[in-house]
Amino acid sequence: MPAPISVVIPTLAAGEELAATLAALVEGLEAGALRELVVSDGGSSDGTLEIAEAWGGTVVIGPPGRGGQLARGVAAASGAWLLLLHADTRLAPGWSEAALAHIRAHSDEVGWFRLAFRAEGPAPRLVAGWANLRSRVLGLPYGDQGLLIRRELLEAAGGVPDLPLMEDVALARALRGRLREMPAIARTSARRYETEGWFRRGARNLMILVRFLMGADPSKLAEIYDGGGRSGRM
Repeated sequence: MPAPISVVIPTLAAGEELAATLAALVEGLEAGALRELVVSDGGSSDGTLEIAEAWGGTVVIGPPGRGGQLARGVAAASGAWLLLLHADTRLAPGWSEAALAHIRAHSDEVGWFRLAFRAEGPAPRLVAGWANLRSRVLGLPYGDQGLLIRRELLEAAGGVPDLPLMEDVALARALRGRLREMPAIARTSARRYETEGWFRRGARNLMILVRFLMGADPSKLAEIYDGGGRSGRM
């Protein structure tokens, strides 16, 4: 049986993060879980594409926008299962075992990893704890936690929404009741929090979520998310 998982990563000027993210995926090759890597780029000029190709990835190029990039990456992938992953999220050891167990036992559910930040102190633990609680109670995991989904299930839900922001929340809402926590950790970048402050960044993210759920334009929310303009980072 061929390895089941195609990893799809949207990128935009992700050269600083991508190599470490891909290195964390190597255990999936050794475990027979990882079929291929698809990097869906939105116009990088910093070496992102060279890194992806050096790691043996298939590169898809198109307009920037995380939802559209993910959708193009999914279309280019061939795996029965898709792992949608952010370029700055590194899966901790043991992720492939958790993913394969999920595939065997929960084929009609979407798996997500527990979130942690690559930062020390009470603030990172508090924010990550809220994110994991939100995911369990409200069924709203974010893309930086990784989403493992069977292709047929994704297609039945309408695919990845072509949104510049909150495509992960929109997808989670379409899959409500079919989301399951996997016993492994996704460690994501704390750069935005460390730059803006943990409270300020957390409050902004919560406000964006509430406004999206109330029907606000995702394009306008994307500007707020980046503090007034797209930063070019995924």
